[in-house]
Amino acid sequence: MNLYGNDMDENQSPLESGLSWTVDFTNEQRQFIGREALAQQNEQGLKYKFVGLILNGKGILRAHQKVLVAGAGDNKEGELTSGTFSPTMQKAIGFARVPVETGDSCQVEIRNKQLEAQVVKLPFVRNGKILLN
Repeated sequence: MNLYGNDMDENQSPLESGLSWTVDFTNEQRQFIGREALAQQNEQGLKYKFVGLILNGKGILRAHQKVLVAGAGDNKEGELTSGTFSPTMQKAIGFARVPVETGDSCQVEIRNKQLEAQVVKLPFVRNGKILLN
């Protein structure tokens, strides 16, 4: 789950925070505060997407660590919004906002070292079952 103040706040829209499922654009009659701005952002396309990261090696993912993405055009950096060690998965996991061009891997800068990480779709675990390969 997203944590307000870390993974989302007033500076990011629900579309940039992995919460597009909470916004209903299908009913034209339904008006809500911010609808026009969200519709415009949706039409123009997002610059960043919200993803899960799994660190491939040893280390712990933490908020505000830099995420480096190869081949992502002008936006070659993202940022971890939160991270921890998952006892269920026995790996370091985190949420990150990365350029939309990001593929299935990236690097996270931890203590001036660039460590490999896997980009995954959220959630990591549901009902006690790991949802990844």
